Amino acid sequence: MPTPGRVLKRLLVGRAMQSDRLGETLLPKKLALPVFASDALSSVAYAPDEIFLTLGLAGGTLALTHSWEIALGVVLVMVVVVASYRQNVHAYPSGGGDYEVATVNLGAKAGLTVASSLLVDYVLTVAVSISSGVQNAAAALPFLRGHEVLVAVLLVALLTTINLRGVKESGAAFAAPTYLFMFSVLGMAAVGVVRHFTGSLPKAESASLQLVADPQHAAMSALAMGFLMLRAFSSGCAALTGVEAISNGVPAFQKPKSRNAATTLLMMGTIAITMMLSMIALATWTGVKYAENPADQLLRDGKPVGDAYVQETIMGQVAHAVFNNFAPGVLLVSIVTGLILILAANTAFNGFPVLASILARDGWLPRQLHTRGDRLAFSNGIIILASAAAFLIVIYNAQVTKLIQLYIVGVFVSFTLSQTGMVRHWNRHLRVERDRAVRAHMMRSRVINAVGAAMSGLVLLVVLATKFVHGAGYAIAAMVVLFFLMLGISRHYARVRAELEVSESDIEHQRLPSRVHAIVLVSKIHKPTLRALAYARATRPSVLEAITVNVEPEDTKALQQEWDRRDLPVPLKALDSPFREITRPVVDYVKSIRSGNPRDVVVVYIPEYVLGRWYEQVLHNQSALRLKSRLLFTPGVMVASVPWQLASSEGQEERLDGPSVGAVRRGE
Repeated sequence: MPTPGRVLKRLLVGRAMQSDRLGETLLPKKLALPVFASDALSSVAYAPDEIFLTLGLAGGTLALTHSWEIALGVVLVMVVVVASYRQNVHAYPSGGGDYEVATVNLGAKAGLTVASSLLVDYVLTVAVSISSGVQNAAAALPFLRGHEVLVAVLLVALLTTINLRGVKESGAAFAAPTYLFMFSVLGMAAVGVVRHFTGSLPKAESASLQLVADPQHAAMSALAMGFLMLRAFSSGCAALTGVEAISNGVPAFQKPKSRNAATTLLMMGTIAITMMLSMIALATWTGVKYAENPADQLLRDGKPVGDAYVQETIMGQVAHAVFNNFAPGVLLVSIVTGLILILAANTAFNGFPVLASILARDGWLPRQLHTRGDRLAFSNGIIILASAAAFLIVIYNAQVTKLIQLYIVGVFVSFTLSQTGMVRHWNRHLRVERDRAVRAHMMRSRVINAVGAAMSGLVLLVVLATKFVHGAGYAIAAMVVLFFLMLGISRHYARVRAELEVSESDIEHQRLPSRVHAIVLVSKIHKPTLRALAYARATRPSVLEAITVNVEPEDTKALQQEWDRRDLPVPLKALDSPFREITRPVVDYVKSIRSGNPRDVVVVYIPEYVLGRWYEQVLHNQSALRLKSRLLFTPGVMVASVPWQLASSEGQEERLDGPSVGAVRRGE
């Protein structure tokens, strides 16, 4: 009879899948686009906000006159990065992505740097996307205001559940909202462009307000102004996050994997660039005013609007302007924008577990992360990602403006090292390739990747210079900690592997123990004790004795009398314990046997109750648990637990018979 826990698990996650059905989880391009590209596509909902917000620190004129320049700079970087990553997916289709490229061409430390950067960036992707989605949804659903953190955490839990059901299931669930978002934004852009050139496009609601400079940026030098524009550019480069996800997820595509991944990458880049430019143009044409501190920076009739003013996102303001006489259009854009931002986190839910599994395979992360769950998804990685993202959402109160300052540093670290690695990849192959046509193709690819490396490195420097003190330093610190943590894990695995490795001399000089000294622990004479004695006798050890610890002399004397009365065929020895301890006298006695006979093996049999209810565990077996834990660290000693199943444990084996994490991989 399935327990309620198993029933709930099956309802949420679904039935377990056999390993030979892994091919059924592969994605066609129509599903791969919403799965892997939703992060990059959704950035159109917050990247323009960050550009206008940063430029708005110096007043409204700068945002309206220079936002298109910033946008063109971001678009140029995206074109170069997309073209570069199309080379990656063809050259390295195994799914290691930037990590594999950097490791193979630049060394293990470079690969580890890329991996730590991407892992941190994936966590931030979930936190930023979910928080931004909740904020956009609150524009259409005012009752969400004040509850953003709770709603965001619940949404992370929902995404976790969906992804635990498998990659293909999450892709099918997210396909419709992603495509609806694309068509809604592109449709709004088309309507807005037509209305602009026909002279019927109205101004945004905030166009009538005056945007004044933040007091700290009121009097800016030319150098400071240039620095502010670079900071706006670095914020706008958030639009590039998610590009690397396709490179990391090539194994999830249907065959031909590389070609389908490259095509999906091109589609994603084209759509994202079109939407990004459309939003910047519409925001400029409608005169959107967007401020970091709207209560003080936005003026109406020369007076600050105050805290009562609710500043909508740029997407929301543009939608109200374009669809000023069509409320359903505004509602549709607001809803699908909130949805896509929430679903954009799914890119990280596919990228993080896959990368973590590869790192675990290579010995940089705990091996449990390489284990597939019931639905052939990397369940442990999914759960770790969700937990870390929920923690950040709570810490930063689901505020996108604060979270985004930590963002994109990691992704440009990986961009730069990956493209540099690709240049070395082509150099290595060009040294041995003799076919002129193939060499020409390689040289073109090398140029693309070299430009990509230079562009990514330049953007990385800009991001570090403009965002370090605003929060990027925390992200870098997290990357450094993760880097050294993975180094430590690798050293641990290497040390264990070296200790356990069997050499020829180990086999040649392997000696059997001279004797086996068996000890049965006795607290009282009952069925578990008799079973332990029977099992110990069945092994026919060289020496067999029972021992008890003399904590209460009267009880010990009564036990010895009953032992003699029952004429049990094993001698019983009582160990003194002047301080009423149980563990130490047993351990000291076992050590004394080992010291006198170092080639002997001591086997300690411990009778144990098997209980079925969790609260019963508190009442039993604590002494046995402590003793086992202590004996495990004693060389030459083996511990054998002899179970006795009590009535409450009946039927519990059926509850534990269900598939556990890794059961599919183990063939169970």
